[in-house]
Amino acid sequence: MVKEFNTQTELSVRLEALWAVLSKDFITVVPKVLPHIVKDVQLIEGDGGVGTILIFNFLPEVSPSYQREEITEFDESSHEIGLQVIEGGYLSQGLSYYKTTFKLSEIEEDKTLVNVKISYDHDSDIEEKVTPTKTSQSTLMYLRRLERYLSNGSA
Repeated sequence: MVKEFNTQTELSVRLEALWAVLSKDFITVVPKVLPHIVKDVQLIEGDGGVGTILIFNFLPEVSPSYQREEITEFDESSHEIGLQVIEGGYLSQGLSYYKTTFKLSEIEEDKTLVNVKISYDHDSDIEEKVTPTKTSQSTLMYLRRLERYLSNGSA
């Protein structure tokens, strides 16, 4: 049975800028904001919308060595994107289903609320590091790094 874990954070960046790096430019941005984890991101199939398949290749010291994800939700008007792990990554660590959905909302001109929903399931006991409380910390760290990236004028 799929379970959900929800969290949120406020970032001091414009909604449009955050949406661009989160939904369109992440192939080039992710390795820049997570250089200690991600070697590169490759577009395997699709045009960036629903059905697009990506491979996140991790550095040699990171295990597992990759994570294949599919964009399962993409709504430009509501600023919502969902990425489901379909191979490797968390699925190699005891989870049978893992999806992260980001929904952006403008609080004010230079402030954006990011709602994060993690949907997950597992067939057996899972390691502590892949519990949603732990993986959500990684997701929030990624969002903070995106905020820093945009604040430094890198986008």
